[in-house]
Amino acid sequence: MKSLATWLTRSDQFLIQLVNCHWKCRVLDWLMPWVTHLGGARATIGFLSAWLIFMPRHVKLWAVEALIALATSHLAVMFLKKFLPRIRPYLKLTHLHTFPNPLTDYSFPSGHTTAAFSIALTFSLHSSLLMIILIPYAVIIGFSRMYLALHYPTDVLIGVFLGSSFALATVRLFDIWY
Repeated sequence: MKSLATWLTRSDQFLIQLVNCHWKCRVLDWLMPWVTHLGGARATIGFLSAWLIFMPRHVKLWAVEALIALATSHLAVMFLKKFLPRIRPYLKLTHLHTFPNPLTDYSFPSGHTTAAFSIALTFSLHSSLLMIILIPYAVIIGFSRMYLALHYPTDVLIGVFLGSSFALATVRLFDIWY
């Protein structure tokens, strides 16, 4: 078991260095701080609120499902951050590039990635056209979290798993109830 933990730690450190240091460029330095906010509370709740207000009645339920998936997945994120605290990569690995306004709370799991996937998968389960747009959006948000040295790859992968799982469960429960 210890060798698995060692392998995961080394893999996380290698991949975070690859994304944060070796892929560093001016365009991504400018773009990633903006992109990452698309997985934040204002952007996700704003998107879902706008969907509820402006979309036709027959697709408004998708936003309700996504709000439930978002809220419940974030309860899991808050629980994991509290009981499995993990120091953010840029605080532990001093050679990583940091960006303005870095976070100081715990990194495991990635809440932004969880949020992005909870919404993207909820809508994708209803529309393959939206899948083409929203899954890449969610992947880019996860990438941005690593590029900004705020999360390790495993933080992002667990965020993908949580957001996707809660989205799938919520949509399936709504299918059963309605």
